[in-house]
Amino acid sequence: MDDPQIQDTPLQHRRTIAIMPRRSVVKAAMGLGLATSAISLTRGLSQAQEGSPAASPDATPDATPVGGSATIMSEPFGVAYGTPVDRFTLTNANGIEVVILSYGGIVQSIRVPDRGGELANVALGFATLDEYVSGNPYFGCITGRYANRIALGQFTLDGETYSLAINNEPNTLHGGERGFDKYVWDAEEIDDESGVGVRLSRVSPDGEEGFPGNLSVEVTYRLTDDDELRIDYRATTDAPTVLNLTNHSYFNLSGEGTGSIYSHELQLNAPRFTPTDATAIPTGELAPVAGTAFNFTDPRSIGERIRDGEEQIILGRGYDHNFVLDRPNSEDTSLIMAARVHDPASGRTMEVHTTEPGIQFYSGNFLDGTVVGTSGRPYRQGDGLALETQHFPDSPNQPTFPTTELRPGEEFTSTTVYAFSTE
Repeated sequence: MDDPQIQDTPLQHRRTIAIMPRRSVVKAAMGLGLATSAISLTRGLSQAQEGSPAASPDATPDATPVGGSATIMSEPFGVAYGTPVDRFTLTNANGIEVVILSYGGIVQSIRVPDRGGELANVALGFATLDEYVSGNPYFGCITGRYANRIALGQFTLDGETYSLAINNEPNTLHGGERGFDKYVWDAEEIDDESGVGVRLSRVSPDGEEGFPGNLSVEVTYRLTDDDELRIDYRATTDAPTVLNLTNHSYFNLSGEGTGSIYSHELQLNAPRFTPTDATAIPTGELAPVAGTAFNFTDPRSIGERIRDGEEQIILGRGYDHNFVLDRPNSEDTSLIMAARVHDPASGRTMEVHTTEPGIQFYSGNFLDGTVVGTSGRPYRQGDGLALETQHFPDSPNQPTFPTTELRPGEEFTSTTVYAFSTE
């Protein structure tokens, strides 16, 4: 296989997936004759206050999909940083359910069936807003302005050096001290032929966390009747800046809180990866995965080689690396399969498709039992995995990596799809 030339891969991506027509979508509130206000769609929640108890994501709002139609419902979910937070429950015609928060764009839960038809939540997360605000290890959130790490919290753009907050010593991680995951986004419900969903938007002002330019961002979640969760990103800026957006969901296809993901079988469409130094910053090398513990070009169980003595495994305490997706050329930004995960126990399978050039595979190495999930069980090392579609870490300081620069007059667009099935 010839190595693709990726140095000049453009940041702007174009949507290429064909959306299949779905079944008619009916708001559950309409079918039940309920008022359409957010208050009338609550499940008995009292006036939401910051830190007040909130309902578990496993308990769906009191409405039933009408005639197998897809539905979207909203309810208040507390207050963060003085701003009310809404929770949106998306259900497709097949009964799959995704819960989205306006705080951080968090995917709180994803309920999908196993091979016997039993639904379970396969996304790690918390039951209450207060837990997300007080100490969330990025469960389910939008990360930005720059997902992943920037070395030493600095980058130079057009001859000017910008300094960022150091929140992952000695580097900047996921946008800094208060990245996109710690804001309440404006939210708009979607009910169209592509699926039910939520469109989230905010303006990140010039200088936020040290990044230049007023950045207008829009992230749209859609749940389709093809059992796909589709995420579309758009952004524009009024000054040159750098940008890297992703969703940071952790998955366990056996069900969150059920134990480790080491028996899950993973396949990555990636013949190379970016080795890192001791601080998780890429060295600049695009190393072949062949002959290493990082070779997932064919399905392999995650735990099979996670305790190998390879230097990169030791440095990351497991897998926490960016993989270079296999694209035919530097201009290709089509929607391709980046990863496939299968849980032999439940039969659940998840495919990840993206327009991005890379995917960060993280095997939950730093979960240490100190956080308790929606099931009421603590999460320990390896209890979830993240597959973050992205540009490469530290790209602003790595001239041979695909560019993450965004300039006035340009539009950043990117798409990632999580497709669920059983076998």
